[in-house]
Amino acid sequence: QVQLVESGGGLVQAGGSLRLSCAASGSILGVAAMGWYRQAPGKQRDLVAVISSGGSTNYADSVKGRFTISRDNAKNTVYLQMNGLKPEDTAVYYCNAFIYNGNGRTGDYWGQGTQVTVSS
Repeated sequence: QVQLVESGGGLVQAGGSLRLSCAASGSILGVAAMGWYRQAPGKQRDLVAVISSGGSTNYADSVKGRFTISRDNAKNTVYLQMNGLKPEDTAVYYCNAFIYNGNGRTGDYWGQGTQVTVSS
């Protein structure tokens, strides 16, 4: 069984910073792309940032220059450093990873979500 466990969400004032972490554990043979998505109330879940196993990154236009995604392949962990937070960044943030599983369940896995609230 594979699990993605997120941490680091919370309440912050506009202009502040937060760092999200997501660790994958379980029967893992390898991890391909890892990323962060977010979903605000009444809206669809959107991509925030993604990073390949080789370190290539891609960001949503709305977070470019403010957010930085990184990963530690030895720990199967992905991070999202969020600076210059704005009220419109308020959402539940979900971790995603494509995992090669030792039990025949290779595919996309999701974390449980962590709330990020930015007050004005």
